[in-house]
Amino acid sequence: MEDERCDRIYFEKITGTKSNRPEFQKLLQEIQTGDTLVITKLNRFARSTQDALNTIKFLFEKGVKINVLNLGIIENTSTGRLIFTIFSAFADFERDLIVERTQEGKEIAKQRPGFREGRPKKFSQQQINLAMQLLETHSGSVAKFQNEQY
Repeated sequence: MEDERCDRIYFEKITGTKSNRPEFQKLLQEIQTGDTLVITKLNRFARSTQDALNTIKFLFEKGVKINVLNLGIIENTSTGRLIFTIFSAFADFERDLIVERTQEGKEIAKQRPGFREGRPKKFSQQQINLAMQLLETHSGSVAKFQNEQY
């Protein structure tokens, strides 16, 4: 984004598929007529094709230009809106395919013996019990806990 000489960079830690995106809402409130919104990828822009179309309509009505780095500038013309609609639909389709493949992979993995969903636990139950005991009795130090061998 620095290469694009952006005055402000908004970074959302939440995926585009979530509706509660505080940084994106802040951007929509602060962007002004004549500004150019630079987006890294279209699939990070909106939750769905319909959401993308509503947002782009709002931005075009506000007089904002849109530059999608891997596509180019989307202008408020019939051709620009058509291109944006098509690419938004493809981004939505791609997101759906990723979800389907992920679900299929999970189903296959669940059939394997010893399958555990989620990330591995960082601490054993014995380590957790020791930490709770030390916390309750105030008798241990962090160094003692970290150096315990199991």
